[in-house]
Amino acid sequence: MSEARSRRRQSGRPTVSDVARLAECSPMTVSRVINGGAGVREETRLAVEAAIRTLNYAPNRAARSLAGASQLRIALLYSNPSAAYLSELLIGCMDAATRLDAHLMVESFDPERDQARTIAKLLETAIDGFLLPPPLCDDTALLTRLRRVGAHAVLIGPGQAEAHHGVVMIDDYQAAYDMTRHILSLGHVRVGFIIGNPQQSASALRLAGFRDAMAEAGHAVDPALIAQGQFTYRSGLDAAMALLALEARPTAIFASNDDMAAGCVAAAHRNDLEVPRDLTVCGFDDTALASTIWPEITTIRQPIRRMAETGLELLAQEIRADRSEDETRPPLVTLDYELIRRESDAAPAAQGVKAR
Repeated sequence: MSEARSRRRQSGRPTVSDVARLAECSPMTVSRVINGGAGVREETRLAVEAAIRTLNYAPNRAARSLAGASQLRIALLYSNPSAAYLSELLIGCMDAATRLDAHLMVESFDPERDQARTIAKLLETAIDGFLLPPPLCDDTALLTRLRRVGAHAVLIGPGQAEAHHGVVMIDDYQAAYDMTRHILSLGHVRVGFIIGNPQQSASALRLAGFRDAMAEAGHAVDPALIAQGQFTYRSGLDAAMALLALEARPTAIFASNDDMAAGCVAAAHRNDLEVPRDLTVCGFDDTALASTIWPEITTIRQPIRRMAETGLELLAQEIRADRSEDETRPPLVTLDYELIRRESDAAPAAQGVKAR
């Protein structure tokens, strides 16, 4: 055994071979997982990641540099008013960045300001690619500008495929359809709906899912029961107050995200209504907010953290493929959602009760 190897063994620092033995795969597979390479089965990737965590393995940056694997520099641009959503997103990005040896730069981005100057400034700092969560994933001008300068980008949660950039999403339409069917199954007929930011494609898809589920169940949608929100707590509160002021108020409200659903719960309390006895409230996203307020909110679990991780993984693969001059197409990944039932929904106690 060489002196260098002896010192390494004595230090107790784990190696790629140690990770490979624990994950029951080859060292090459471990390297591909660490570098975000394609062609690794999901179960194998999870086993390698678990072994890395168990052994507390950290890649040797000097050795990787000699091997030609330079660190990636990724810019996460955000312009989202929901702190709960951003928290989940950021945790996912940080986890993936650590695993992929990527430097993550988090940058607030105002679409109303000089986009060209902001993008140029970021590119001057040797940014390799961009992650764009809502609402920036639907900003046509921004996407066009990134394409023109040849920048790599992956969109998180746009609700639809994009011809020039990678996309990670869920089926917003079907998720909203399923939630509406669930509300109807409880016996509700007069159901209110709060739309999200009209500039985001997911808002229209969720509204369409709601409308179609109502129509297929034979229930006409009263236009008075459709309220406009902005994906913020305050907009949900204001919209719910308007809905509860109707002569024949809804017995259930489906809000397009958890922030607005929390606003609905507050509006119910202001009107001396108990959730869910007097009003069923359902949300969307399953951020931490949904399970920290009272009552806990029935909602659609959108895997925000996993979407962020997958987005960064796809971006890393795209950048490294480009460096190797491999031809790639913008990937489209659709992840599963889940309807999470908690304490904010129940059968209607009485129809048409006026707000107090």
